Amino acid sequence: MEEKEKILEQEFVFKPIGYVRHQHSELPRHWSASELEGEIVLRPEYQDGLTGLKPGDLIVVIFGFHLSPPFSLDKLIQKPPHLEEMRGVFSICSPRRPNPLGLSVLKILNIDKNIIKIKGLDMYDGTPVFDIKIYIPYREPGEK
Repeated sequence: MEEKEKILEQEFVFKPIGYVRHQHSELPRHWSASELEGEIVLRPEYQDGLTGLKPGDLIVVIFGFHLSPPFSLDKLIQKPPHLEEMRGVFSICSPRRPNPLGLSVLKILNIDKNIIKIKGLDMYDGTPVFDIKIYIPYREPGEK
């Protein structure tokens, strides 16, 4: 087996750095259609990692679809509820994926120690958060 192919056999283990907390009973299907507010509660030992973030910043939150059924190859093609045609899993935002990872872009409303108040919520209460990154809008190479 070639070196590059060996990567396909590796397993990666992720430990949540925090979780989502809110009281909403209904959620939009995507962050881009959400005005809902909630919180990300980080493990206290990661609080210093928030240094430099401030209210108004946009963050990319990588989380786990912990309530989704397991993926199987028959789910490579799915029909999203808002579309009429079948689509490949990599062309939609379905939670049924080979690796159950989600991504949302959220607005920071406030930070209090290890708790980030956010807007744009589309995750269930208790959703595990694996990483947070600052959002940087796409630009063509060479654009200022």
